[in-house]
Amino acid sequence: MHFNQENIDIGERLRGIRESMKMTREEFSEKIDITDSFLGQIERGERALSVKTLRKVVRYTGISADYLLFGLNNNNSTIQKINNILSSNSETTSDFIYHIILYSNDFCKKINNQKK
Repeated sequence: MHFNQENIDIGERLRGIRESMKMTREEFSEKIDITDSFLGQIERGERALSVKTLRKVVRYTGISADYLLFGLNNNNSTIQKINNILSSNSETTSDFIYHIILYSNDFCKKINNQKK
């Protein structure tokens, strides 16, 4: 099985969020409408978080997509735009956007460093 470090990091943050909410995998997965098995795979970094599931997590927990994807808590305007896209009800948001977000981490870091 191929493990991607980004998926592992995202999974660890998701597990931390769930645990801070004092919820079991079963309880949390029910709230975001996925199976507890799939949630476990995401938390272990075995599966990638889809845009659809990411939107559900952001809506349910109120955490920022920036934190979940990159481990950052920032109010950068680029990050706010990403969160707005992910929070929308549009089912047409594709995995293409998800991959853009994943690979924009360096870009966001450069913007943040320039503002410091």
